[in-house]
Amino acid sequence: MRAIKRVMYGCEDLGIDVLSVYAFSTENWTRPRAEVTALMRLFHETLEREFAEIHERGIRIIVSGRRGELSRRMQQRIDDAEQKTAGNRNGTLNVCLNYGGRAEVVDAVRRLLAEGLPAEQVDEAAVAARLYHPDLPDPDLIIRTAGERRLSNFLLWQSAYSEIYVTETLWPDFDVPHLQEAIVDYQGRVRRFGGRPLEEPAAR
Repeated sequence: MRAIKRVMYGCEDLGIDVLSVYAFSTENWTRPRAEVTALMRLFHETLEREFAEIHERGIRIIVSGRRGELSRRMQQRIDDAEQKTAGNRNGTLNVCLNYGGRAEVVDAVRRLLAEGLPAEQVDEAAVAARLYHPDLPDPDLIIRTAGERRLSNFLLWQSAYSEIYVTETLWPDFDVPHLQEAIVDYQGRVRRFGGRPLEEPAAR
């Protein structure tokens, strides 16, 4: 949580509007029961302890994931945090809790079927509109700590053209200077989105 706060406030200073953090995946339920219970208790206590400071800084809190599989107490805490910070405009912290990229796409398809949308109307825009938070922009940059080089089922739909930055730094040690290094690296890339580059990378 300390690393999240450092990075979140660093994003605020750098003018980055949205920070998404992977807190607990749909696959993490396979971990030992005692570990899962401890993690859920930690998430609840952290949200309760840190909420006032985040809210005071004008940051909106949203949660992505399958909430129905969380405890009622956790669901209520999430609902309260989202409702109370809904009007905040100094940035958005998107906490991916009980989240999986494949699960999100499956849930979007289920919504399409439930709504009875004709097949000819099902396109990328229709699917995107039924993701957990369709108002969020696709991520420009995904940072993987600890040298990991896989997406790990994170924002699979949204990250189709995201840039990926890998650092050997462990997440608990990740700080604003590491964030700045990632941003500088990102600024030197040319984003093509499947087409030809629109401009050359800026000189460093």
